[in-house]
Amino acid sequence: MAPHLTGGALLFGPVRGRPLWRAERAIAYKKYFCKLDVYTYICIVKLENALLSTKFSSEVQKASLNVLYSAWWLKSITSKELKDFDLTHEQYNVLRILKGKYPDQLCVKDIARRMIEKSSNVPRIIDRLEIKKLVKRTVSESDKRETLITITKSGLSILESSTSKLNKLHDCMQNLTEKEALQLNQLLEKMRQKETD
Repeated sequence: MAPHLTGGALLFGPVRGRPLWRAERAIAYKKYFCKLDVYTYICIVKLENALLSTKFSSEVQKASLNVLYSAWWLKSITSKELKDFDLTHEQYNVLRILKGKYPDQLCVKDIARRMIEKSSNVPRIIDRLEIKKLVKRTVSESDKRETLITITKSGLSILESSTSKLNKLHDCMQNLTEKEALQLNQLLEKMRQKETD
């Protein structure tokens, strides 16, 4: 069933969305024809609508809140896709890191340094991935106290499938041109200039 608008709301099959604020019809159809296996509602709103607040001390404060809210939004929609592969964001992140060094191995410390969320419990994440047979542990020949991690063929396979689905999702959900994305990356990196380890 194709999505359609009715009474200011968007319907995806049996799911009714909230009122639309801008021209979401084209976006809704774009999402539908991307043939994603998700029943979700797209609603583009300003930060004021999302937080139900119009009081910001400055545009800088609003930008900071916008980054936090956008990160939550992006993580939420990707989590739904990763759930189909029985993966969490952190597990997916570890698989990507290991794929980047494959066929070389990485120690836990090196994986932790590359994580998006620096507070992640990497040993525990690796435990879960090992149970699923997506990664393999070996003892370092040069240092018996050090454990090395490598991604397995099953890990490579599920990473390829999940990444393909996430790429399709992002292609449908993102409304930025390459030029706009470049500008956004530059601004975010400028925002983190004073970042400390």
